[in-house]
Amino acid sequence: MRIFNSLSNHLEEFKPMHKDTVNMYVCGPTVYNYIHIGNARPVIFFDVVRRYFEYKGYTVNFVSNFTDVDDKVITKAIEDEMEEKEVAEKFIDAFYKDAARVGSSTKYLAPRVTEYMSSIISYIERLIDKGYAYTVDGDVYFRVSKIEDYGILSGRKVEDLKEGARIDVNVKKENPLDFTLWKKTDVGITWPSPFGEGRPGWHTECVAMINDIFDGPIDIHGGGSEIKFPHHENEIAQAKALEQHNIANIWMHNGQLNIDDKKMSKSEGRMILVKDLNVDYMGFRLFTLSTHYRSPINYTDEILDSYVREWQKIRRVYKQSFYHLDLAESLEISPEVTENLKAIELRFMDAMDADFNTANAITELQNLVKYTNQTLRSKNSDKALKAAIDLFDTFFKILGLTPGVSPLTASDKAIYMAWDDARKNKDFDKADRLRDKLNARGIL
Repeated sequence: MRIFNSLSNHLEEFKPMHKDTVNMYVCGPTVYNYIHIGNARPVIFFDVVRRYFEYKGYTVNFVSNFTDVDDKVITKAIEDEMEEKEVAEKFIDAFYKDAARVGSSTKYLAPRVTEYMSSIISYIERLIDKGYAYTVDGDVYFRVSKIEDYGILSGRKVEDLKEGARIDVNVKKENPLDFTLWKKTDVGITWPSPFGEGRPGWHTECVAMINDIFDGPIDIHGGGSEIKFPHHENEIAQAKALEQHNIANIWMHNGQLNIDDKKMSKSEGRMILVKDLNVDYMGFRLFTLSTHYRSPINYTDEILDSYVREWQKIRRVYKQSFYHLDLAESLEISPEVTENLKAIELRFMDAMDADFNTANAITELQNLVKYTNQTLRSKNSDKALKAAIDLFDTFFKILGLTPGVSPLTASDKAIYMAWDDARKNKDFDKADRLRDKLNARGIL
């Protein structure tokens, strides 16, 4: 299994630090608003990463945080005349609903920054004690100059960064590149600390929580490409300062999701919230996974609609095959795996092993649809059809696609059989009435 490591910019063979266990952390949302479809991309992709590792037999210790204290949260609380905690709770609940909509599991450790304040403060104290951070009037800054290879993740040169940093000069800093670890403030929620009343800077929150939860380096750290710099770069700088490691052996970053080839922008009216998508969410999930995770995705309504239709086609063939076996009472028969099915499965798994190439994996899902359709129409052995259904179930489980198909009840079967007989006997009025009943039950 090979994964592209953003830190080395190379494909690397995956070797877990602990046998049969994968420790991974993915940066989660700042909870001041509903998530948009771009935010949903890492929620979907890294869910697939976890699913595939579990399919391969690993125990996955998956952690993704909530940033529930931030200037944006405070601003939202002031605007809506709410407490910061109320704002955070509202949008954490909304996140869980949106994650469920797009088919992603939330059964993982989800630490909140406010729950780890003592660990964060302790982490900052250690950085100060070792000379990697300094205090000025209650603020705390990290000394970037003490990290020799600063820019190792983003590939940015310190000289170039200094030129850009001079535009916004902070006279308190020793160096324009130094970043905030603790902000002295009396606006919004604050905490007492040895440095003064205030709250932490964003860049120290994740690294302190990772250190507290995992007590050492992890296998994979993931997130969107837009936070590779400065957030992830600054996380690594702090871990190097205190622990002499890069936090994770492998860093993974997904590309952005753009609308009409432009970055999403609320002010320009170019943003779509997940909760406002008026389509089958499995179609949206298929859409996001049909592009390799490191590449950008361009969204248009037309492109999404095409993937919704594609999902409907996949689901329709699966459903027809499933009900065919159900009506024949063959759902429990032993499958007969053909050479064609073996080849489809092998190519699917090879794609997933090649840096989670879900785009190529979905091509094999589409090949499975063709194979199953042919098997169904040719009235071949139900054992071959059962093998196809089993492979569908495997692919769906890995990709997080849910067809929503379950065995028919006795009443469903009776209506279905009557409908099939009416069609064969060309009693079209009766067939139409029965078809409406089957549609109402979600069977056709």
